Amino acid sequence: MIGMATLLTIVLMAGVTYLTRIGGYVVLRNRVLSARATVVMEAAPGCVLISVIAPAFVSRNPADLLALAIIFVAATRLSMLPTVLTGVASAGLLRHLIG
Repeated sequence: MIGMATLLTIVLMAGVTYLTRIGGYVVLRNRVLSARATVVMEAAPGCVLISVIAPAFVSRNPADLLALAIIFVAATRLSMLPTVLTGVASAGLLRHLIG
């Protein structure tokens, strides 16, 4: 059975995640963004993806480094979703095969 502390942690984390998701809409609902601000907001998902990928730069695991190279190639040719899927699949497969 799940402990009360674990359940409370999950519920609180879900609440904070939800608040961060709707926070932007609430804060910016009556504002018109400049062209520059719009570009920044559109680039944010890429920044988040890079922050997830960046730790692989300091990895000594050959599977992670190969997956990183595959992700770079995919990112230059594919949109966001196929790039993420390619990265997840290549990292999983290479970690299974190489270790």
